[in-house]
Amino acid sequence: MDKQPDMEWFDYVISKLEDVDDVLLMEGHQKSHKKVSDAIDLLTWSEENLMKGALPCIASRHSTRKFKPEPIEEEKLRQVIEAGRQAPSGKNKQQNHFLVVRDKAVLDTLVRLVQEEFAKMEITDENSEDIGGAIRLSKKGNYVFKYNAPCLIIVANKRNYGNRYADTACAIENMMLAANALDLGSCWINQLRWLKDNPVIMEYLYELGLHEDEAVFGSLSIGYADSEDGLPNRREIPIKGNEVTYIG
Repeated sequence: MDKQPDMEWFDYVISKLEDVDDVLLMEGHQKSHKKVSDAIDLLTWSEENLMKGALPCIASRHSTRKFKPEPIEEEKLRQVIEAGRQAPSGKNKQQNHFLVVRDKAVLDTLVRLVQEEFAKMEITDENSEDIGGAIRLSKKGNYVFKYNAPCLIIVANKRNYGNRYADTACAIENMMLAANALDLGSCWINQLRWLKDNPVIMEYLYELGLHEDEAVFGSLSIGYADSEDGLPNRREIPIKGNEVTYIG
């Protein structure tokens, strides 16, 4: 084969096999029909899974900000977390700490504390672009920073480690791509990172298992999208920013 098969190739081959299969059925060749039918099923499965490759998964990943309350299956959640654990890390230190929060009471407490702490702040010229919206909504009393997802994966690392942001970012991106491949929606959450020096938030996170030499550098809301089919938005859109300059 000269090139990797694409959807057009699969559609063409499947249509030709279906024509052959129709003839075999009409002429009563049951054994041959079974073989061709099995080949059609295999090609159909291959075509469907071709679109779940790495590059299509990257291109079709978008943030989900409206989730269904239903929990994630244990095996799917395990695969997402393992994708995060497999992410590269500086000098292969592997010191990300994943706190996987599914307990509704804990999630509700986090939502309440985050809202209360942001509500104590004032919007300034320095913080308006980053946390101005969080402060404004918190003062109104209707701020749910995790978008009501049934699971929040908090990613921490050593507070004074030089690669803390890079290691965390790699892990969260891996998990977002794994979520997309598994028909789950996800959204990067910054609020606990913005509050990583807040004593109220930190004290509660310590109670949940965060180590005292760690801080949160990113989080991930994850679950089934609150859409008609339960799937995340996978519409591929053209990228207009992110300039590229080739040298050589």
